[in-house]
Amino acid sequence: MLNLGCQVSIAGNIYDAVDRAKHLGCNTMQIFARNPRQWRKSSLTEYDIRIFKEKVKAAGINPVVVHIPYTLNLAATKESFHKITIREFTQDFLEADQLGVEYLVTHMGSYKGSTEERGLLKIIKALKKILTAGKDAKTTILLENTSGSGSWLGYKFSHHRFILEQLNWPQNLGLCLDTAHCFAAGYPIDNALGVNALVEEIDREVGIERLKVIHLNDTQEKLNSLKDRHCDIGKGNIGKKGFGLILNHPALRNLPFILETPKDNEEDDLRNMAAVKELYGVH
Repeated sequence: MLNLGCQVSIAGNIYDAVDRAKHLGCNTMQIFARNPRQWRKSSLTEYDIRIFKEKVKAAGINPVVVHIPYTLNLAATKESFHKITIREFTQDFLEADQLGVEYLVTHMGSYKGSTEERGLLKIIKALKKILTAGKDAKTTILLENTSGSGSWLGYKFSHHRFILEQLNWPQNLGLCLDTAHCFAAGYPIDNALGVNALVEEIDREVGIERLKVIHLNDTQEKLNSLKDRHCDIGKGNIGKKGFGLILNHPALRNLPFILETPKDNEEDDLRNMAAVKELYGVH
């Protein structure tokens, strides 16, 4: 069965997102648990958490994915900012676990003003503290791949492997794959050879079983452009052929697919969901 959902708004109350996802016909969904462009201003109430969990169960939405706010940077060069990131990320991690969320997705971060190796070591230091603070959490943190723009880490899966190795392969740390980011970083997933090579690389570097969620996005940017711009499914350079291959690959087809395609209203989500459904099961 196709496990398909969207990034949905938490406007109003966090549990209102479940109603929006259900209205769209989602059986999985992704949210920001708070404003993604601000520092934490408050925490969820016990009522918010209880109603959210009740609505998720009633709607049959599984898994629920939370994306970490954009303000945080696990690889931050400035020590004071790095400490704030660890503090807020830990709170977000523990709150996601209280919500009963299966996966918490994060970008690795930017090493601007430093080096890749030092940036990766900063991520390892941060995650070690975060995972220790949440040692009893059932939520899994997923490291998302990036397009490789600027000084952003995670554009190749050897970065993921290095982090996992240094942390001794913790069970609650895995991978989220973004298709638009893959293409921008130089993975030709518009054809069968490219999709197969990608799956083989992920399996070789981190183990395909650690891939838990796929962000399904097309892009009009060229292969290896390093530009992070999303567009509608089948309307970009990955195209219908590429998405047909991704959606139906034996190692990928049973994973949850989350759309992060551009939208002005819910019709945009419905259009992209319809495009995915049309390609699923087509070989």
